[in-house]
Parts: sequence; structure tokens; C-alpha cells
Amino acid sequence: MGPRLRGDDSRVKEFTSAHEERAPLLWGPLTRFALAVAVVAAALDQVVKLWLLFVFDLGARGIVTLTPFLDLVLIWNTGISYGLLRQEGPLGQWVLLALKAAAVVLLWIWLARTSSRLTALSLGLIIGGAIGNAIDRLAYGAVADFVLFHVTTASFSFKWYVFNLADVAIVAGVIGLLYETLVGADAAKAP
Repeated sequence: MGPRLRGDDSRVKEFTSAHEERAPLLWGPLTRFALAVAVVAAALDQVVKLWLLFVFDLGARGIVTLTPFLDLVLIWNTGISYGLLRQEGPLGQWVLLALKAAAVVLLWIWLARTSSRLTALSLGLIIGGAIGNAIDRLAYGAVADFVLFHVTTASFSFKWYVFNLADVAIVAGVIGLLYETLVGADAAKAP
């Protein structure tokens, strides 16, 4: 056995201070809050999708007009946002899932280090949205998108891409992070 260290020994204090200053890798002061946000976002996304798919039977109904600018329509997205990088085969789907898992791990590490409630909320929304869409990809091989925003007049027609609640959570999270970075209390201010 080595020498016994007393509580007032300076080496013990140095070790304790250095240990306390290191940021945790996977759990921080706001992780529980963001985890709750992520669970709510993913669960809400999945409940709505399950209802639209199996109770409302959106696939059989075709386009359902909600307002003059908002419709429900079922689209199976085999790619990422905006239908980019479409993957029809299982290998491509697994690659997209692996990329999504890696992104969630990196966001989780960022979350463990944050002390901002807005950043934690934003990261929770992004993680929850990513998980909601990943569940679709595992269950169906594609993501169920169903909201179509459009503007149509006599001389103009604009249709946004079809999206879902997980996408809304991700976009809201990104907007929160941008706000925090550009305008928030800790934002870098120009001299």
C-alpha cells in the first residue's frame, strides 16, 4: 500500500479540483431535462404517425385538405431531409441509421456539457426528432411524412416539402441553437 493521504493534503485537493473541473462525457446538469424533451418529442411524433397510418388510414385517403394552405398526404421518405440521398436498399438505410446514431451521440455529448436551458431544450428537440424518424426507418424502411404546406393563387404555386412532427422538432431545435448562438446571453458579441 502506498502512503496514506490525509484530507488536507494538497495532492488530494489538486486531484479533486481537476476531477470536478472535467466536463462529464454523457451526463450533465440539464441532461434529464433534455431527455424528457426528447422522449416527449419522439413519443408525440410516433403517436400521431401511428394514428394517421392505422386509425385515420391516411394512405388510403390520399390528400386531405385541412386549410387552403395545409394538407395531409402520406409520403414515404427513403432519404434524409428534403428527400435528399434517397436509399432504396437495406444497406443504404442502415448507413443512414448509423449516421443518425452518430449524430445523436455527438449531440448527447454536447448536451452533457451545456449549462444553458435553451441549448438543452433545443438539443432535446433535435434528438427526439431524430429518434422519431429513426423509429420509422427501423419499422417501415422509410420515414412517414404527412404535412404539406403550400400556397396557391391564380398565377403562383409554391409547395414546401412534405414533413412530419419529428421534422418540426428538429427545425425548432436548430432555430433555438441559432438563437442561442447569435442572440442569446452567451452569444459572441462584435467589438
